[in-house]
Amino acid sequence: MLFPEKIAEVMGGQAILRRRIRSLSDLDRSVSSGLPKGTLRHVVDRVYSARSDARRALYLVVPEATFKRRTRLSAEESGKTERLARVIALAEHVWDHREDAREWLTKAHPELGGKAPMAAALTELGARQAEEILDKLFFGLPV
Repeated sequence: MLFPEKIAEVMGGQAILRRRIRSLSDLDRSVSSGLPKGTLRHVVDRVYSARSDARRALYLVVPEATFKRRTRLSAEESGKTERLARVIALAEHVWDHREDAREWLTKAHPELGGKAPMAAALTELGARQAEEILDKLFFGLPV
């Protein structure tokens, strides 16, 4: 249920990535080489409508001063950005409505230790937990 094109679209698509993503290999090459910093802004803006919330989320991935002086994200920061985009893409697929997905992504969830899925997704294991919950929701299994 992993759609590289949808993940790329959450990250701003070809306009921001400067290449078309058609496969996981394409996505991996983009992430490994360092994403344009606009991808991170696009990802957090997709979930947070309030600028202050979006800024706070952005600076959890890249410190403010670093973000302001760079044009590209490091490989590690790019990996975090892709991970957030992947969870967002899956949530939008499961909920089939961007606003419902946005609400789910930003509300504390008991299965994530009381963290919101976006906060949990800052780590690989947290993202996997959020994806597992979304898979269960999609297939109608108890969460």
